[in-house]
Amino acid sequence: MKRSSINQLKKLSELNAISGMENEVAHYLLTQYQALGFSILKDNLGSLFAVKKSSHPNPFKVMILGHMDEVGFLAIDIQANGMIKVISIGGLNEMNLQSQRVKLKTKQGNYLPGAIDSTPPHLLKGGSSTIPVESLLFDFGFQSKEEVIKAGAYVGAMITFDTPFIELDQSKRFLGKAFDNRYSLSMGLDILKALKTKDLPFDLYVGASVQEEVGLRGAQTATQLIQPDFAFVLDCSPARDSSGDASELGKLGGGVLLRFIDRSMIASPVLLDYQELVAKKLKVPCQFYESPGGTDAGAVHKSLDGVLTLTHCITARSIHSSSTVMDANDYDAAFKTLLYMVKHLNHDRLAKFKKGYR
Repeated sequence: MKRSSINQLKKLSELNAISGMENEVAHYLLTQYQALGFSILKDNLGSLFAVKKSSHPNPFKVMILGHMDEVGFLAIDIQANGMIKVISIGGLNEMNLQSQRVKLKTKQGNYLPGAIDSTPPHLLKGGSSTIPVESLLFDFGFQSKEEVIKAGAYVGAMITFDTPFIELDQSKRFLGKAFDNRYSLSMGLDILKALKTKDLPFDLYVGASVQEEVGLRGAQTATQLIQPDFAFVLDCSPARDSSGDASELGKLGGGVLLRFIDRSMIASPVLLDYQELVAKKLKVPCQFYESPGGTDAGAVHKSLDGVLTLTHCITARSIHSSSTVMDANDYDAAFKTLLYMVKHLNHDRLAKFKKGYR
């Protein structure tokens, strides 16, 4: 994985953007897209795209889509003793939240460091240590409600995990937050750089949706706006190999996911066959994968009169938590296969996909 891509992933991972509050990530992407010389397209929810126009007299449209938002919390009550209560934004495992370090974005735009309160074992009642998110208390070190408000905290404030990006095992793997789905945003930037001077037979839209973690909302409006003929949806899925069970689907380091079914979409066998063919042609790893979750593809593929949609995912361990691990070789495999598929997509291939030829 190139050093520039690692640095880019680090920057994106450490930005903070829960669903509905994606401004930090959107601003970063906007500056990067403009620096590369691309025009910009936005929808009214906040989804954002770089646009690469074709010189072809009859271009079709291709969309490469990831999502900006991450799971986190929203402040809903500031208590008299300075503690804050929250609701969750996106899916979180209540078992791993206590004592995690967090930060709250104030009205002024700076951050207050804090932690999620944790009950020590000798004070537990009833033998249970799992507390619902709505009953957790967030501690930012203040002694009163007045102090909290004076510091800039407010009801409706964004709270995210306070997690630095760390390179592991000589940069072969990475530890951080929000690789679901900042992986895709970094990948999109790398694709734009690789294709910047190449004329394609289609208009290319590369960008990011908002509010995926709370119901694929931005994907719906973005697809309506662009009206693509073909869509690649990039996302980061949960690895299941931590126990060492070789029978589990979704191995870290196992390469591109051939995601044949999930909660929101059944993959086109034609597109899945082609994805596998390209991976094998390029001699990069790929693996079949099914998921009880979903991606933006669930909204994209059933928009308009039906959009040809292919997910292009990798795995990471412990997603939707403060400490996620992803693999550099997976990133490289995803980049190589995606770049090849985009470069070789043309009117004839699109027509064959639509007819269902294998």
